[in-house]
Amino acid sequence: MKIHEHQAAELLSQYQVPNAGGPAAFTPAEAAEAASSLGGDLFVVKAQIHAGGRGKAGGVKLAHSIAEVEKIAGELLGKTLVTKQTGPQGKVVHRLMVTRGVSIQKEFYLSFVMDGANEGVTLMASAEGGMEIEETAAHHPEKIARCLIDPVVGLRSFQIRRVAHTLGLTKEQEKEFAAMAGNLYRLFIDKDCSLIELNPLILTGEGHLMALDIKMDFDGNALFRHPELAELADPLEEDPKEAEAGKYRLNYIPLTGNIGCMVNGAGLAMATMDIIKAFGGEPANFLDVGGGASAEQVAGAFRILLSDPHVQGLFINIFGGIMRCDVLAEGIVEAARQVEVKVPMVVRLQGTNADIGKKLLNASGLDIHSTDDLAEAAHLIVSLSGGKRA
Repeated sequence: MKIHEHQAAELLSQYQVPNAGGPAAFTPAEAAEAASSLGGDLFVVKAQIHAGGRGKAGGVKLAHSIAEVEKIAGELLGKTLVTKQTGPQGKVVHRLMVTRGVSIQKEFYLSFVMDGANEGVTLMASAEGGMEIEETAAHHPEKIARCLIDPVVGLRSFQIRRVAHTLGLTKEQEKEFAAMAGNLYRLFIDKDCSLIELNPLILTGEGHLMALDIKMDFDGNALFRHPELAELADPLEEDPKEAEAGKYRLNYIPLTGNIGCMVNGAGLAMATMDIIKAFGGEPANFLDVGGGASAEQVAGAFRILLSDPHVQGLFINIFGGIMRCDVLAEGIVEAARQVEVKVPMVVRLQGTNADIGKKLLNASGLDIHSTDDLAEAAHLIVSLSGGKRA
């Protein structure tokens, strides 16, 4: 789960990490009020979207007066920002963060990220932070220091000193960095983060370290431990179909194809997508209904698939172990009675109560193509959905 930068700044403040956070604003008047509360004569107005690259897309603006803050806010709110991370469709700006301007002596990059390959947390840092960090990573990876943190022993002092040396910090700055890194790691563990990224982490004109731009992600599977974090989710930043899937506890990821897939089990779902591709088709999604889905969950999944205007066919591939095929069939029939189905549907049922499930589907009067062979089913749905795509 992602949160906005102004929310991440509040969390950093709770963990005594110096940052250039500020209040959120949803209207130009609120932005002006926020600037007035901050005081000073230099402000930064930052679009709040769940994507990086805002600066290059025109989503971060300097203002030299409260009136200019209000004017910039009016221009940014409602604007669609297109960055490398948003894709060509972009994201609409619904809120802003207003901060006080800060003098910058030096920019660094610092992040903590969950590292599944090494079964720990990796601290990454570079003396070349800022908007070009992607270029640095791509062309000069040696300029990014990586440090694996053992989850059993935590972040060690020698690791902090090594990173501080990489950044070229003085002894006094190293003390600040040690406190900051320790608090960031504590936040990472306490809140089940998957990412904390400071880019840039700056050395101010006064010679102190401060987080200037913050990105923070959390493990969605751990949110039951953090109801206070779950409340920070912004539904406007989510794909509506993903949000709907979350209500039914379904694993759903939208793709760009035209064949909607409903499968039980992540491995079978991946194999289903592969075989659709092998026959020249394009899956429209990854959707795993799980091993013990109820008829209500299956009906919800069915509606989510049909809500995608790009879907020209449905492929339902179920291997019933814990998941009973008759329960799935009931869900399909229930959903089909609520939603007008205008696309071809191919169903492959195998396993527990498969025969009962097939009888339920046959008795429903739905236009369903049923087969027991996976390859035959995949070939059929690709053909019915328009054949191979260019």
